[in-house]
Amino acid sequence: MRVLFWSGAFWPSIGGVQVLTARLLLALQERGHEVAVITDQTHPSLPAEGQYKGIQVSRLPFILALTARRVDQIWTIRQQVAKLKRTFAPDLIHVNNVDSSVLFHLDTRNAHPAPVVVTLHGDHGQFVKRETLLEKTLASATWVTGCSAWVVEYLRRLMPSATSRSSLIYNGLDAPSLPPTPLPLNPPRLLCLGRLSAEKRFDLAVGALPAIIKRVPQARLVIAVDGPEQRTLKEQAAQLGLTNAIDFLGWITPESVPPLINTATLVVVPSRREGFGLVALEAAHMARPIVATRVGGLPEVVVHGQTGLLVEQGNAKALADAVIRLLTHPDLAIQLGQAARNRARARFSWDPCVDAYDKLYRTVTKDSSDR
Repeated sequence: MRVLFWSGAFWPSIGGVQVLTARLLLALQERGHEVAVITDQTHPSLPAEGQYKGIQVSRLPFILALTARRVDQIWTIRQQVAKLKRTFAPDLIHVNNVDSSVLFHLDTRNAHPAPVVVTLHGDHGQFVKRETLLEKTLASATWVTGCSAWVVEYLRRLMPSATSRSSLIYNGLDAPSLPPTPLPLNPPRLLCLGRLSAEKRFDLAVGALPAIIKRVPQARLVIAVDGPEQRTLKEQAAQLGLTNAIDFLGWITPESVPPLINTATLVVVPSRREGFGLVALEAAHMARPIVATRVGGLPEVVVHGQTGLLVEQGNAKALADAVIRLLTHPDLAIQLGQAARNRARARFSWDPCVDAYDKLYRTVTKDSSDR
């Protein structure tokens, strides 16, 4: 089956969803699907045409053209997309999340009609102007999936007519081959991992650190992965006198994530919004207890009191109290971490995720051909 995969961002752009997407496409390729990617040319240095491990990747400056409102450039890109669709002639188009680039997909639907699967990874609440675009994308979809029950509920509230053609496909991860190490307690290390963007609320973890250090003086905070918020966080740390208590590691390759988590006592996920919570799942696979905010799909990954602790979003004191509770009760931290690992293996493993998309592709295309 030929699958045209439309994604606003793709490798080498790094983020939890991008890493998961790249792995999913390779797995689908191994199962006999021919996959091609259309994505945004996020930087001029990236080639317009290239390959990712045998997968054809076409990059077009969608966002740049829309932002500049260059009508001539927008028209040229539209023609390029239409040509790509006609040339590749996909049996199915998979739209992975919805951003402004999807305008070009919607505008070229007649270039090569094919069933469309749309996957949502969040609520898109930060994109108020995109609600209409999201609704149009959902309305045009043959089937819609959400990466958590929370996301599925959101899309069904937004568009009740999509209820009968929507389903849940949880994100999944293979358990790393690296075995978990004992939790380091002297000194304890708190890890924040992910894109350094405002919705991740790493500033909340920095703000909670003084109260944590007051109770556990040796505690250190490690913030890994570079991003636009790093300078702000460093300034916040300096203002709070925490420069010597926080390690900023910068960008971490996906392969380096399990070893890094192995150096942590617990993982903190203080997000303001989170469709699923891949970092929490990565931590669980390494038997790390998780302190996370009770937002989005995180409560589906982190079970409060069983695999970690959940606190209300934006509450630095509650975050600090939860971290202190685990650091001062190491037996509880170990218990929660092991339970998190067991649950991750049982509920969020990799093969069921790939199986679900493989089955959905075949069902959608069969149903379309039967009509």
